[in-house]
Amino acid sequence: MRELDADTLMFFDQHMDVLPLYQAFEELLIDSFPVVNKRVQKTQITFSNRHVFACVSFARVKRKAELPMRYMVITLGLPAPLDSERVAVKTEP
Repeated sequence: MRELDADTLMFFDQHMDVLPLYQAFEELLIDSFPVVNKRVQKTQITFSNRHVFACVSFARVKRKAELPMRYMVITLGLPAPLDSERVAVKTEP
């Protein structure tokens, strides 16, 4: 696995238990897309090339009682709806 930069490690400071999951996700993105820009912000990590296509955050997308103890939210920009039980929220243009 690739070594993570200091900003990414700081983003996961309170969520180190999901860091291996994030590392696998980041590696998949970087291997899948030849040109990927990563921007670490206070509340999310954004991946883009020409447009933003993925974000990682800890936003609460369900009531706290419905969330697992450890979780990470992945927001994807897809050309078509994704049918999966694991999708918490869908929006369409």
